[in-house]
Amino acid sequence: MSVAKSDYKRVTTKSLFDMKQKGEKISMLTAYDYTMAKIVDTAGIDVILVGDSASNVMAGHETTLPITLDQMIYHASSVVRAAERALVVVDLPFGSYQSDSKEALRSAIRVMKESGGHAVKLEGGKEIKDSIKKILQAGIPVMGHLGLTPQSIYKFGTYTVRAKEDAEAEKLIEDAKLLEKIGCFALVLEKIPAALAQKVSESISIPVIGIGAGGGVDGQVLVLHDMIGMTHEFSPRFLRRYMNLFDDMTKAIGQYAADVKSKDFPNANEQY
Repeated sequence: MSVAKSDYKRVTTKSLFDMKQKGEKISMLTAYDYTMAKIVDTAGIDVILVGDSASNVMAGHETTLPITLDQMIYHASSVVRAAERALVVVDLPFGSYQSDSKEALRSAIRVMKESGGHAVKLEGGKEIKDSIKKILQAGIPVMGHLGLTPQSIYKFGTYTVRAKEDAEAEKLIEDAKLLEKIGCFALVLEKIPAALAQKVSESISIPVIGIGAGGGVDGQVLVLHDMIGMTHEFSPRFLRRYMNLFDDMTKAIGQYAADVKSKDFPNANEQY
């Protein structure tokens, strides 16, 4: 069933709830800088996630763990300046909220005040509920994140599909209901079985946005650089590449270098 796209001048947390109620799917992509965020926003994406995946795609780290709160604020402030329509959600990085709820609140306040972001995202369920509650009590919207939580990669030991076993699946459902109960406005489910993700989406009223979680959820998120093919080493089953910018950009840059070497650039029409 196709559902007409709503014409929101500015997407808010309430907009996402309304989309779920109407059966309209939510589109979400990452962005980390002004130029790319401007393109993503102009294209009509509903939510821009300033993800801690910037640690991988922007800084070249193996995991998301090294990125700092200061660096996340820098990326987020660049994105916020570009976004006129999309809701901007900012990841709280590893180490900025796990130790205690007061630190979590301080981190979230810094993100909101210094970047102008609209909401924060935290990984985990019951184990971080106090941190989420503290942030929510300050009036800061929180998006949850369950399933494969990359900040816990060394605990998992692998990026494989999560919650395939009954015990882990049951805990995930319980955590999803808990996050809804304490006030999260939405939930990301990463790399879990599609049937489980759909079950979660149908069991809670807040929007569920999936990445590698099938089509039975309320929206989808991908890392922008993966989706447009700027990265090429990473090819999970859930990734659909809409462009192949790695090859296109390599060819264009190589042609520029060749034109400079051959003195073809600049020509008579490209100088004063």
